[in-house]
Amino acid sequence: MSLRRRLTLSLVTILILFSINVGTHFWGSFARNESMEAYRNSVTAAQLSTEVEQLLNDKRQTILVLDTIRDNTDDELDEGELLQAREQLEAIRQRIRQLGRVSHDVTRLHYDRLQESSNTLLDQWMAFYENYNNPEFGSEVNDPVPYLQTSEHLKELEQRQAFISVQRANIIDRTIALTDRITVIGFIASIFLTAILGFFLVRYTNRSLKHLKRGTERIGSGDLNYRIDNIDDSGELGDLANAFNEMSEKLRNAMYDVSKARDSADEANAAKSIFLANVSHELRTPLNAIIGYSEMLHDELSDENALDRQQFQQDLEKIIRSGRQLLTLINDILDLSKIETGKMMLYCETFQPGDLLEQACDAIRPQLRERNNTLHRPDTGELPTLYNDATKFRQIFTNLLSNACKFTENGQITVTAREPAEHPGWVEVSVRDTGIGMNEEQQQLVFEAFVQADSSTSANYGGTGLGLSICRDYCELMGGNIQVESAPGEGSKFTVLLPSDPELALEAA
Repeated sequence: MSLRRRLTLSLVTILILFSINVGTHFWGSFARNESMEAYRNSVTAAQLSTEVEQLLNDKRQTILVLDTIRDNTDDELDEGELLQAREQLEAIRQRIRQLGRVSHDVTRLHYDRLQESSNTLLDQWMAFYENYNNPEFGSEVNDPVPYLQTSEHLKELEQRQAFISVQRANIIDRTIALTDRITVIGFIASIFLTAILGFFLVRYTNRSLKHLKRGTERIGSGDLNYRIDNIDDSGELGDLANAFNEMSEKLRNAMYDVSKARDSADEANAAKSIFLANVSHELRTPLNAIIGYSEMLHDELSDENALDRQQFQQDLEKIIRSGRQLLTLINDILDLSKIETGKMMLYCETFQPGDLLEQACDAIRPQLRERNNTLHRPDTGELPTLYNDATKFRQIFTNLLSNACKFTENGQITVTAREPAEHPGWVEVSVRDTGIGMNEEQQQLVFEAFVQADSSTSANYGGTGLGLSICRDYCELMGGNIQVESAPGEGSKFTVLLPSDPELALEAA
């Protein structure tokens, strides 16, 4: 059971006990109020009974005196006396009605008898007053029976009310005593149960928190394989333990990723160091040639002997070729920096891809002669017109042809170009060589900047490892892609797929 459910169950139990105590308290208060109300009614009924009895007795004495005076004298009652008598009789009736209102249901029969006899008596007395001045009226006020019946009924009602009040008071007193006992028992039970629940909750929570503390200390000390799995809770504490376990797992994965990133950074730094060494070597090679042949030409010009114009021209060609090689290296480095900073832009224009492929093939003619390679040119008559960056298009295939020629000796380089049926409006150009080839691991690294397929490649074949990386970035920038197929000793095939319009190609992607 979760901590939240334990706390909720404990709180509900305590609230139920508290509600029972409160209900018992209000029940006892109600019983006390009923007792007080019954006592007040009893006192009021007793007072009214005494008052009615006194009024009836006084009025009977007064009527008996008046009856005697009427029989012996000729005195009459004036209007004021008659009005006063009516008010006195009505006051007696009013007191009897009040006595009925404070009577209980079980005394209703006795009250009805009292009311019936009192009405008869009061009507007789009212008739006496109304006909007092009439000599022919025969008065029956001397008859004691109505008065005695009314007095007897009044006493019976009073006795019955007193008996009922005592009974109700006893019942209410017992109820009050019972509610007091229930209140005390409930209060003691609430304290006892609260103490027990608090003890078990503190014990359970303390044990779970100790497990959590031990787990956090182990995880904080670096033991990321430790798991908090000894908490018997499916709620908040269990969720907290799972959160710590997930945090530990994520920290372990993060540290593994950081370690991999650090290794990758070390490899990148090593690759850049190798790249800088290769670049410095590649830059020094043409510079040494330029400086060496320039000094030789300078010495020949200062010599008085006749110039060997053919040798002089060959030396100038070597200077020009070394300068172009140096310019290519510098341009590759600048282009890579622009690509990495996102500043490389496309300058689109309409061009025929076949013409630029012919220019790229012509540009590597000296390398073909030097490596004794044969170039098979493509049939470009049916290629569509492209709207793209012509300079980058030419540079891509110049780099691919140069790269194929560098790794191929006494072999063949084949260029094919076509408009693929599955991609209308696109151009697919492939450069295949019969050179040294690459394995799968080398193919995965061949398009990475500063990285060459093998550590011995630079020493054996030269280069900086930027050419194919720039080709890949140019192809993606122009809306296309480049792929490689190769096998060790069987040569390599680089396939470039470019759209006629790079903007339409990016929208379609």
